[in-house]
Amino acid sequence: MARLHTYSQHFLRSPRLVAELIGHSNIRKNDTVYDLGAGSGVIASVLAGRCKQVVAVEIEPKALQTLRNNLGHVDNVTILSQDITTLPLPDTPYKVFSNIPFNLSASIVRKLTQATNPPRSIYLIAQKQFARKLVPGDDHFTSQLSAEIAPWFTARIRKPLQKTDFTPPPAVDTVLLEIKLREEPLLDTSEAAAYRTFIEKCFGHQTTFQATDRAKANISPEKHPSQLSTEEWLRLFAISSKV
Repeated sequence: MARLHTYSQHFLRSPRLVAELIGHSNIRKNDTVYDLGAGSGVIASVLAGRCKQVVAVEIEPKALQTLRNNLGHVDNVTILSQDITTLPLPDTPYKVFSNIPFNLSASIVRKLTQATNPPRSIYLIAQKQFARKLVPGDDHFTSQLSAEIAPWFTARIRKPLQKTDFTPPPAVDTVLLEIKLREEPLLDTSEAAAYRTFIEKCFGHQTTFQATDRAKANISPEKHPSQLSTEEWLRLFAISSKV
């Protein structure tokens, strides 16, 4: 289907490509998987043959009608007419595999990772630049969002995509991004709100970051917030919490 500019979305052309991408995930036959911004149902249709239950979420009227025409008869697909930014999330185990609108990437990742019951795994078609800044590493800057989620989630790029894989072709490079819930969190969830507030202040206010005791945390004074590793953030938070 043609791109709907109001919804800022590029759609994957090929079910064969979708099947290949799902093959790079940990989605299994007993899983419930949410497809957020399902469009005409290319991803949801492939998921339906791979897992127990698919929840396809779409709000744009024409796409929603096409989705219902294509998948309304499939027993293990539930179609929801819902804005994905306000979608209530389940209290039972689930995963996410979605090609969401690129302009909603950060807000959707925050929504999912800050949920009371977050997904076990999240697979998103995302801009390469956005995805790369979520993956901690010494060879590039990381984002505030990366620092916020790192104690509870790992992130990595599973596969690069071609512009010709989409209709219409996006102007930016895209990848399959994987975000997985850690088996053992690096920080107790009871400290999550305080930790995120600390990260937000350090990224948002240079004076706040400069006032932290980086020397005590064994962090170089030359480093900026976007250059700190997950371990350094945890040390700095622990020290700052005791002040």
